[in-house]
Amino acid sequence: MISSLFRLALRNLNILIGLAFAGVLMLALITTVYGLITEPAAPTAEHEFHREHKPLKLASDGPFGQFDRQQLQRGFQVYKEVCAACHSLRLVAFRNLEDLGYNEAEVKAIATQWAIQQPSINPETGETATRANIPSDRFPLAFANDVAARAANNNAIPPDLSLITKAREGGAAYIYSLLTGYQNQPAELVHEFPGAKTPEGLHYNPYFPNLNIAMPPPLTSNDQVTYQDGTRATIDQMAKDVSAFLVWTAEPNLETRHQAGLATILFLLIFTLLTFGAYRNIWRGVKH
Repeated sequence: MISSLFRLALRNLNILIGLAFAGVLMLALITTVYGLITEPAAPTAEHEFHREHKPLKLASDGPFGQFDRQQLQRGFQVYKEVCAACHSLRLVAFRNLEDLGYNEAEVKAIATQWAIQQPSINPETGETATRANIPSDRFPLAFANDVAARAANNNAIPPDLSLITKAREGGAAYIYSLLTGYQNQPAELVHEFPGAKTPEGLHYNPYFPNLNIAMPPPLTSNDQVTYQDGTRATIDQMAKDVSAFLVWTAEPNLETRHQAGLATILFLLIFTLLTFGAYRNIWRGVKH
């Protein structure tokens, strides 16, 4: 009898503790909501002046999209001549460039002439050394380590670009907008938010999440590169081309995936029609 009363009291105590805990949570929720309504958060420079990415249309967009090989080669040229000094492509091998339309000899030449060589070991002394790249190598890192990267880039580490269009909201459109979005900081921003003045060594870009980016404008003038196919290398064109190239580095099998998806849809459509035809033939004349 005493044991039953003890268990009942313990159960009631647990219920009371649970109700008290739920009450505290409800009170906290109500207080928080009330505070947000009566005292909304003060606007910030990032909230007021950040811009959504510009629209960008590429040949690879959509379920039937295919890469424009000429544009990819132009984008690779921009990466090679402008971006590669700071940004790596650690998940891409030189031989993958054959997918862009380069032949085996061209890929070999690109690899051996690449400015940064592969780290290696001297077999005779055991000391660190370097060797020329070969097609099976992945693109070498732009910096030996993070310390070297920070020292060369105002204490910022340049991100690897292999998957950058997958890692950033907006994908290629974000990259295009960022590359073409550098500008002087608006006077109204400084007037409205005096503490948000762009710090020394950073650069104002409204497409960057916090408005100030360590990377200086990489595309500074038209004809910064000379395209081999004769296309005029305007800043806008170079930004589009390198954005398209980075879509390929992030998803080189995009076309295969699109083709597999289309084949699956066609198979399911044909299978559905055959199934419906068989149903009508088997159950023809049978009253349902």
